[in-house]
Amino acid sequence: MVELRKIEIGPGLVFDTLTAGSADAPLVLLLHGFAESFHMWRAQVPELAAAGYRVAAPSQRGYSPGARPDTSEFSNYEFDTLVADAMAVADASGGKDRRFHLVGHDWGGSLAWAIAGRYPERLASLAILSRPHPIAFNRALDMPDGEQKRRSAHHKWFLEPDAVARVLADDVRWLRERHKANGVPVEATEQHIAVIGNEAAMSGALAWYRARGTHHKPVGATVVPTLYIWGNADDTVGRPAAEGTADCVSAPYRFAVLPGGGHFTADQFPERVSELLLAHLAAHPV
Repeated sequence: MVELRKIEIGPGLVFDTLTAGSADAPLVLLLHGFAESFHMWRAQVPELAAAGYRVAAPSQRGYSPGARPDTSEFSNYEFDTLVADAMAVADASGGKDRRFHLVGHDWGGSLAWAIAGRYPERLASLAILSRPHPIAFNRALDMPDGEQKRRSAHHKWFLEPDAVARVLADDVRWLRERHKANGVPVEATEQHIAVIGNEAAMSGALAWYRARGTHHKPVGATVVPTLYIWGNADDTVGRPAAEGTADCVSAPYRFAVLPGGGHFTADQFPERVSELLLAHLAAHPV
């Protein structure tokens, strides 16, 4: 049974977390991205638990009401702080220093690549949805055709002072249209809006972009067994960045392309994503 657990990792840092499975089973930590919420994993949490795993899917910093420090102070949302949050939730969910499986989408994928780079000894496996390896992504951004830059253009206007108001305007029209264009079911969109469709949470979510910079260690080649899931209709990640990720993993690697898949494949194709994850976890046991 899926439960909503509140995990406290420090003063003013209480994370709403979807959990399921036996407490002593191998942990799978699921990190959501933008513009979604921890509900993106609603199909995977019970599926993975039924397969014998302990599953934890936290609503991350800025998204959880109990873990929402001042969003005007961007240092509260620096990348290294977000990485530390994820590791603390893993320790609280699976036991400190125990190995676990890590899955991330979008921003959660960025954190997952970094965790794999910094703590490879803690991970049995890594699975990423959409977000290419940072090295491959940066190479694509630098390509003269400018395609990846165009796909990532929304990152710039998220930094504008009125970004929160623009995203929330007209009943969160921007998010609704983005989800629809990427094949997200309406009921899934409504679940996400219930979490981030308000000024406080959206301010927290966009603070991740506003705090992003050079204040964290670069991510090198990944040495953890990796599954990379990419939809070939993803409007934010082009083929060069996706295919280039293979060059950045020095471990068993699988590149799973979902035909017609958009940016939010866990919402769009939940059964296929669960199938891929279960096979990957089974191939690389803790």
